[in-house]
Amino acid sequence: MPRFYPMMLDLRGKPCVVVGGGEVAARKVESLVECGAKVTVIAPAVDSSLAPLIERGAVIHLPNNYGAGDLQGAVLAIASTDSEAVNRAVYADAKAQGIPVNVVDVPDLCTFIVPAVVEQGDLTIAISTSGKSPAMAKRIRKEMEKHFGPEYGAMLHLLGEVRLLTQAREKNLDRRMKLMTAIVNSDLLERLRGGARPTADEVYKEFAK
Repeated sequence: MPRFYPMMLDLRGKPCVVVGGGEVAARKVESLVECGAKVTVIAPAVDSSLAPLIERGAVIHLPNNYGAGDLQGAVLAIASTDSEAVNRAVYADAKAQGIPVNVVDVPDLCTFIVPAVVEQGDLTIAISTSGKSPAMAKRIRKEMEKHFGPEYGAMLHLLGEVRLLTQAREKNLDRRMKLMTAIVNSDLLERLRGGARPTADEVYKEFAK
């Protein structure tokens, strides 16, 4: 197995293609939509969970079998079908066109893999086993979810607001960095975990003394 390079992609407004319409494919589609991608699903039939997305135009459904040319213009492709021939065709076409491709549960037919993810607001923690054991990645994700609760999302949201205030009020870069570091290393996270909800202005004034 190759050593994969970890990265985060901005897929807002970017065309992505998912080949397959089952439950697993539906989950892939939903994740892409959540990231703002323009998703096209190619499958004779799709899981019922995708109906609302298709009805409101968030997903384009092409009710046919995969064919050559279906990846034209895509920046990312995912295949999740029961047909090895179709999966291999998607992989081959994507590689030929320089499109990152993931064939679900077939690491040898992937140029990228999808990690298990822990999310709390703007916090995203990706967990990868380099394709060796998705089940183990999910187990680790569940363990991490116990340690990274909603207070981390609240903390990041607050830090974003404080950072904007700091940039506007403190022109010295070193002082700004020291201030933000002091906030991060303070007991603010514990206070948020306990239910405190200070404003950005209150936090700035507390630490800018």
